[in-house]
Amino acid sequence: MAKRENPQATKAEAPVVETAEETEERLRQGKGAPTPTRREQEAARKRPLVPEDRKEAARQARAKTAEAREKARVGMAAGDDRYLTARDRGPQRRYVRDYVDARFSIGEYLIPVMLLVIVLSFLPGYFQVYGLLALWAFFAIAVIDCFVLGMLVRKRLREKFGESKVERGVRWYAAMRALQLRVMRLPKPQVKRGQYPS
Repeated sequence: MAKRENPQATKAEAPVVETAEETEERLRQGKGAPTPTRREQEAARKRPLVPEDRKEAARQARAKTAEAREKARVGMAAGDDRYLTARDRGPQRRYVRDYVDARFSIGEYLIPVMLLVIVLSFLPGYFQVYGLLALWAFFAIAVIDCFVLGMLVRKRLREKFGESKVERGVRWYAAMRALQLRVMRLPKPQVKRGQYPS
């Protein structure tokens, strides 16, 4: 039988040798239980491939999945980078979100205006024509607003992160966020109106 060395001992130190009295004391104390046989060890490690109660296992799996999904939903709404999609991750995207959320955008009201035009289309006479013209005018103003927003965001990002560091697609990202109702935006707005990021 080979002599065991202390694993923490360096090469310069001599190996720790047990005296006869220490060996006798160790053997007398014992380990408290017999060594399990190989068959007992394998049986302890085995788990059934199919659980005994499949319905309960499926219920537990659904509960675990629902819990993970809820945690991800809350994390995404809060703007936690771990739960955001690749499109929303990063300091520049956070800056764009905060800038758009701090600003009033005319495009936020595009959906309510469209619903109003749909209602007007059911009325007889000139309501339909004027409603449709108003929708196109509103849409043109929203597009111009998004274009101006994109230029402002790009300028601010250049000032903050440097010319060569600005990511591609930030203007489109800002425009798409500006066209959503504030309450429907995900991740949820983290700043109040007028609280522009520095």
